[in-house]
Amino acid sequence: MAAALEKQFQEHFEVRLDRVYKSFHGGREKVLRGVTLDFPREKLTYLLGSSGAGKSVLLKHILGLLQPDRGDIWVSGVNVSQLRRHELTEFRLRFGMLFQNSALFDEMTVFENVAFPLVEHTTKSRSEIHSAVHRTLALLGMKDGYNKFPNELSGGMRKRVGLARAIIREPSILLYDEPTTGLDPVTRRTVDELIATTKRELRLTSIVISHDIPSALLLADHIAFLDQGRIIFSGSPSEFRASPLPAIRNFVEAEERFAGVLSSEED
Repeated sequence: MAAALEKQFQEHFEVRLDRVYKSFHGGREKVLRGVTLDFPREKLTYLLGSSGAGKSVLLKHILGLLQPDRGDIWVSGVNVSQLRRHELTEFRLRFGMLFQNSALFDEMTVFENVAFPLVEHTTKSRSEIHSAVHRTLALLGMKDGYNKFPNELSGGMRKRVGLARAIIREPSILLYDEPTTGLDPVTRRTVDELIATTKRELRLTSIVISHDIPSALLLADHIAFLDQGRIIFSGSPSEFRASPLPAIRNFVEAEERFAGVLSSEED
């Protein structure tokens, strides 16, 4: 029976957190308080929550950058909590990640930034790398400017390059760390379009750490809400929108007020 349940999990879920606890400063700062959450395979999940709720800490556990005090993290059938250091290095290659600030190398061109993961972690030939870079950037709507440096790019273009670098190795799991935080409305729309394109074309298991409710409602297949170290909601966007939970209602209403302020400023 246990084997059948495990097989069913593998077919439907890529990542599972099972009663994960994490504290810092000798246990005085409790960040994750028994988080249990499944991330559906080949679906886009938004993990929402206010600043300080523990979203980034949870993401670091999935990557194996932090170890839980208690609980297990399963990724593609592997218990991350039990991996040794050298195994973790290999394990992380299955992830792609778009960082909040894109984290591009300033001294490298667009082409060199996107090619970097293939140069470092594969034995592909120069012509294979060249084709892969052009194909990946074209997928994201960037067909020229490959010789430019990051400081010559707009915010939207930097996101394109960062996302191209994240997917160039064809990872099975794609992580987005606050992809729209601090961006102007036009660039936010560009990032939403990039996430939508990646979701449609690649069908990866994608996890977005965010507090951007409009983007989540527009793009997500699944939404989870982290509040004070606990998952208090996990369901569809329509279920999230209708949730009566006070923490979610307060969060949504605050976002709506903020969006209203932005709209009035634009007018």
